[in-house]
Amino acid sequence: MLSPVFAQNYYQVLPSDKGTLNVGISTIPPKPVSGAITKFKIDFINPKTEKIQVHIDYKFTLQRDGKIILGPTPLIHTSEGSVIIPAPTLDPGIYSAIIEIEGILFQPIPVEVVSFSIPIVNAEASENGGGCLIATATFGSELSPQVQQLRELRDNVVLNTESGKSFMASFNQFYYSFSPIIADYERENGFFKEIVKVAITPLLTSLSVLNYADINSEEEMLGYGFSLILLNVGMYFAIPAIAITKLYNLRRK
Repeated sequence: MLSPVFAQNYYQVLPSDKGTLNVGISTIPPKPVSGAITKFKIDFINPKTEKIQVHIDYKFTLQRDGKIILGPTPLIHTSEGSVIIPAPTLDPGIYSAIIEIEGILFQPIPVEVVSFSIPIVNAEASENGGGCLIATATFGSELSPQVQQLRELRDNVVLNTESGKSFMASFNQFYYSFSPIIADYERENGFFKEIVKVAITPLLTSLSVLNYADINSEEEMLGYGFSLILLNVGMYFAIPAIAITKLYNLRRK
C-alpha cells in the first residue's frame, strides 16, 4: 500500500522476495523533502498475524541511481521489530531503500530482500502538491516543456477551483501509488521509456486544451474535466477495443 507521497504521508508495505515477512517503511518527516534530514521508520511484520515481528537481524542500504548514499550497514538486531534509521541530507530524486533480512527470532535464514522506491522532492514542489514523476523521467528534466506544461496547468487552472482541488487530492492518492515504480524503471530501461513517451503524448496533447480554456466557474471546470476524461477513455480504451474487434472479425471471415 502506497499513500500519496507528496500530498499526504509516505507509507509503503511490501513482502520480502521469499515472502517470509512483510516490511513497512515510512519517513520522518511524513513529507520528505530535500535539504532536511530524513529518517526512515521500518516495521517488520508477520504476514500471518499482521503484527510486528520481534527479533529481526537485517542490513539497510540507501541508493540513488545505483550510487550508495548510506550503508550497507553492519548486521543490526532489533528486538522490538521496529527501527528508525537517520539518513544524511538528500537531494531531490528517486531513492532505493534496500533491506536485507538475515535472521528471525535469533535464527539465521537465507537472505531475503525488500526494495522500496522513495521520492524526495524540493520544498517548493512539496508545497505545491508534488511533481509529475513519470513525465519528468520520460522527458528527462523538471524543466522540460512537457513537465512545465503540466505544472502550469495544475497550478494556474485546476487548483483555482474547489472541484479541481478535490480532483487533485483523489488523483494524487491514485497516481503516487504507482508512479515512483514506473519512473524508476524508465531510468533503468530506455526502451520502456520510449514506450511511455508514446503512450502519454496523446494525454498531454488533450490536456493542453485547458491552457486555452476560459474557466471562470466550478461548472465550467467540471464540464471541461468530464469532457477530457471521456476523450481520453475513448483514445486509450474505446478506439483500440473497436480496432481489435474489427481485426478479429476480419480474421474470422
